[in-house]
Amino acid sequence: MAQTASSVASPNRAIAGFRWYICLLLFFATVIAYVDRGVIAYLEKFLETTIGWNSIQYGYMTAAFQAAYAIGLVCAGRFTDVFGTRRGFAFAITLWSFAAMLPAAAHTAFAFGVALFILGLGEAANFPACIKTVAEWFPKRERALATGLFNSGSNVGTIVVPLVVPFLTYTFGWRAAFIVTGSFGLVWLLLWLWLYAKPEQHRWLSPAELALIESDREPKVASVPWRRLLPKRETWAFAIGKFMTDPIWWFYLFWLPRYLQGTFHLNLTQSEAPVVAIYVVSIAGSVGGGWIPAALLKRGRGLNFARKTAMLICALAVVPVVSAPYLHHLWLVVGVVGLAAAAHQGWSANIFTLPSDTFPKAAVASVVGIGGMLGAIGGVLMQLATGFVVHQTHSYLPLFIVAASAYLLALLVIQLLAPRLAPANFDA
Repeated sequence: MAQTASSVASPNRAIAGFRWYICLLLFFATVIAYVDRGVIAYLEKFLETTIGWNSIQYGYMTAAFQAAYAIGLVCAGRFTDVFGTRRGFAFAITLWSFAAMLPAAAHTAFAFGVALFILGLGEAANFPACIKTVAEWFPKRERALATGLFNSGSNVGTIVVPLVVPFLTYTFGWRAAFIVTGSFGLVWLLLWLWLYAKPEQHRWLSPAELALIESDREPKVASVPWRRLLPKRETWAFAIGKFMTDPIWWFYLFWLPRYLQGTFHLNLTQSEAPVVAIYVVSIAGSVGGGWIPAALLKRGRGLNFARKTAMLICALAVVPVVSAPYLHHLWLVVGVVGLAAAAHQGWSANIFTLPSDTFPKAAVASVVGIGGMLGAIGGVLMQLATGFVVHQTHSYLPLFIVAASAYLLALLVIQLLAPRLAPANFDA
């Protein structure tokens, strides 16, 4: 039976700062998601000869993940809004954990593509559920920081992959790498079911912390149907921003290990340090991107100024990545790509907060799902284009040009569609 708010308030049961424990759960879920999707990227060059595929086929495989991710984001966002975060997240991580193990039974590129498709369907729920949880558990002034903290799990996940996968591959075989990493999500599921409830129903939340969480709570709004969300300029500011910038992160995730291994002739163990270094640097961007608007808000600046100033700083920091193909020293490439990855994560912490800045909580996961779907569609196009560009030209320059310019163009679109970041008007 759900507990009442008064039972939540029992001082004997309260844990100080419990909302940050919830954020920690979201962080670990994001780590697991990025481990599960990162195994295939790290082993790609190894499996290219073991299984037998080329860059175009690999592009099709990663595009299958992205296509499923696009479908899953819309469904997951709506499912989470209607059925709640607890059940939605539990179902999704169960699905994606088993899907992450499926490549262990694959013998063809097609079978890998099927496994990645199912993985994409399950993992699509991670960000809508995380963003909705942040909206439920944090006041507005803390949401960008909380988002940046859980989103830093994407960096940690990509760091875990090169540290764990070579050991598993060389010790137990590459199939074991998929089985072991896929099982992480099932452990997380047990913790989630034990610890998660809504703030007003939670037995370990103090009255003071509940009051803080509810300090800027907007009036209760019933679940908002898509037909009312799609005409809103605020929906499209978020969605187009995701369409233009999400593909860049997916490019790094699925192609960066291959780029470094191929360009500098590295094996699995030799590529550990450069890949880890890039994503260690990117953690600072994720946390810093959430800290910048929080610091500006504390200094009395408005939400619109704080959010967009942070996004502009991140967009400018990406630009030097265009020089990567011209650099012939491994660690110079690591430096500019690491800066770009950090800037993307800072950007992501802020763009993910736009829906909770402009929509009621009942609509947040649905808006995140719509924007995430467009981001995944952009990712499909980027994966297919990358496969063909690399196969035909053996050059990554056009791809780094796109990466360098996407964020400034996206910020311009966001400014045109949502110049004030005012709450969406549902009265009209």
